[in-house]
Amino acid sequence: MTKIAFDEKELEIKGYIPNRNRPDGPGKPIFNFPVTAKEAVKALYNKQSIWLPYGVENNVFCPSLIPDNIARGFILDATSANYTMETYGGKDMFGVEWVYVPVAGGSMEKPGNPHMLGDDVFDWKDKLTFPDIDAWDWDESARINKEWLDNGKANFFWFLNGMGFERLISFMGFENAAVALLDEEQEDDLKELFQALTDLHCRMVDKAVEAYGDGIVGFTVHDDWGSQRSPFFSAECAEKFLVPGMKQLTDHIKSKGMIADLHSCGHIEDRIESIIHGGWQSWTPMPMNNTKKLYEEYGDQIIIALIDEEDPSKTPEQQAIEFVDKYYSPEKPCIVGNYGGGILSDEYCKAMYKASRMK
Repeated sequence: MTKIAFDEKELEIKGYIPNRNRPDGPGKPIFNFPVTAKEAVKALYNKQSIWLPYGVENNVFCPSLIPDNIARGFILDATSANYTMETYGGKDMFGVEWVYVPVAGGSMEKPGNPHMLGDDVFDWKDKLTFPDIDAWDWDESARINKEWLDNGKANFFWFLNGMGFERLISFMGFENAAVALLDEEQEDDLKELFQALTDLHCRMVDKAVEAYGDGIVGFTVHDDWGSQRSPFFSAECAEKFLVPGMKQLTDHIKSKGMIADLHSCGHIEDRIESIIHGGWQSWTPMPMNNTKKLYEEYGDQIIIALIDEEDPSKTPEQQAIEFVDKYYSPEKPCIVGNYGGGILSDEYCKAMYKASRMK
């Protein structure tokens, strides 16, 4: 992309979007960008970044077409207004039943229901029914969402329920899922199950790309790997069971000209090398991870979303300029994280945007 000279007119605020971290607080300002947010995000992933993205450029696309999104209470598409806390919940695409919990803003598996796989994965082929994604009306979903996706933003199609460890938890509970990673007798069957899940998600990528075309720029896959304090499993387990399928999926996503983005919660900075081995182009860590250290050590291999909060001992402009100077360059880009962190003032966002444009 040809370099675009900065113009002070870009600092005009055109509007705001809600801050997902603090929905009752001020929103994030949208400036008079020289190109669309969608173009800027694509340039970012091509190491031709135009400015430092700060959370207004991307858009989450969770269509009601996917049963998981209704079950988990997370519909973000043209039909969102049709869903309420009362209509969320129900069965996901594998038939696991979920209950929406308003106070948590999300769903949990229905208490008391037996897990589909029970204590082990030996008979998964007999116990699990994989969804018939060809029966879903992708064409109708594309028609309904065509205008909604034509928003100038970088729309990412989300796989909400995970394709690896999270999905395994829904099949057999956390304790049994953790044991399955360690039980040598289950290893072959577990690898076969993860391969089948990978194949399914590759087919869903094909369907989504065919249906929504350039209305989407990439895919965000959920698979939480840790708790507040530490990863759920060792690097050896990650490399053995999860990385191969992830690499196959990310290679497939990128072969379609799409971006492969990972959402994985928990204190999992020690698994950054496995995330990179999985082929992910970006990862948004939660605040308990040392995102600035991750950027310094691995920012040339993966785009990291950094967490920053305003320092009252400095002016917003001073702090923003220092941040951009230390943690951002077009050749080694980053983004400012959407999950956790403080609310950044208009003054900070304006100074950060300008400094990154000038850089």
